Amino acid sequence: MDKKDLNENEHLENNGTTEELNASENENLEAIEDTTPSPATEELQDTPEPLVTDIEESVPVMSKVGEPTPPAPPSASSRSNKGWMIASIVLAAVLIIVLIKPPFQTDDSKAAVASVNGTDITKQQLYDKLVEAGGETTLQSLITTTLVDQEAKKANITVTDADVTAEIEDLKTQFGGEAALNSALEQSSMTIDDLKKQMPLQVQIRKILEPQVKITDADIKTYYDTNKATYNTEEEVRASHILVATKEEADAILKQLKDGADFAALAKEKSSDTGSKDNGGDLDFFKRSDMDPDFSDAAFKLKVGETSGAVKSQYGYHIIKVTDHKDAHNYTMEEKKADITKALISQKVSELSATWLQDLTTKSKITNTLTDAKAADASAAPDASADPAAAEATEAPAK
Repeated sequence: MDKKDLNENEHLENNGTTEELNASENENLEAIEDTTPSPATEELQDTPEPLVTDIEESVPVMSKVGEPTPPAPPSASSRSNKGWMIASIVLAAVLIIVLIKPPFQTDDSKAAVASVNGTDITKQQLYDKLVEAGGETTLQSLITTTLVDQEAKKANITVTDADVTAEIEDLKTQFGGEAALNSALEQSSMTIDDLKKQMPLQVQIRKILEPQVKITDADIKTYYDTNKATYNTEEEVRASHILVATKEEADAILKQLKDGADFAALAKEKSSDTGSKDNGGDLDFFKRSDMDPDFSDAAFKLKVGETSGAVKSQYGYHIIKVTDHKDAHNYTMEEKKADITKALISQKVSELSATWLQDLTTKSKITNTLTDAKAADASAAPDASADPAAAEATEAPAK
């Protein structure tokens, strides 16, 4: 993709772009290690400062400048508007399998699962280590999932493939596109398939709590007024280009195009911009400020379907073909009302879910063999803060 910000040191900022209503910015997804994995308390980490990396020979000659991040919405909890939609990934599939089964029976616990130079590693040893590595967190996650499943059944709530797809698409929008979401997932060692596995729980919670959410016109107006600047879009064009080193090469390509040659085919064959040539020279949509000024001036003068002559920039000579155009637009509150309502509902559900899950856990009868024993031991232990003299008097034999 052709972009402007290639400096003299041949370094490139790795900035992303955000969509409208992306109040929470492009934030990293993180695996939550809380013992109570309430989706409402899961926030996306702040994106770290862009890394500056050396340009390899195989990267595009030009590159888009990252767009500014829109201001955050008014609510203090808005950064987690979509954080609640991402449940923590459990430690490992094998850990789940182990924990959902009761501890090994006596005659089975000594069965070997591995052997090292004749020394057996037993099933019981494996179980103990898996529990030690994160069993309490994983079991609590399973308990929470079971509680939500039970409440969803009571409310006759079901989750379809379409529901999961809709949630994923909504997340793509919130993160500023599929590439931005995938990047955030990669930074948390997750894949889109991992995310899809978490979605049914989030859909259930949303469907259970949404009826309790009331969004007023005043709420919508406040949100719109606070984020109005993010709804203003600049003029954009979509263009393809062929980049060569000399004007002679550019003129020769222009002659081939005039004689009926295919633009995309010539871009794949002759363009030196490795970031776009394989896509037939397509650069996708860009704003004026995204590109080299000479390149932008030429591109924005063209009508859709028109091809430029040889355009000189700091990178060489370009032949530019404009394939689409978007006018600048300032969205009104009415135009964005549905999107704002959706964002506010997500925010409210996020706020409600923590308390709801806590109340649900409190009023439910739950047996947790991994934590109950610890709680019993703790309650039986002497109070270390008690008066030592009183303790001695208590323990002294009767006379």
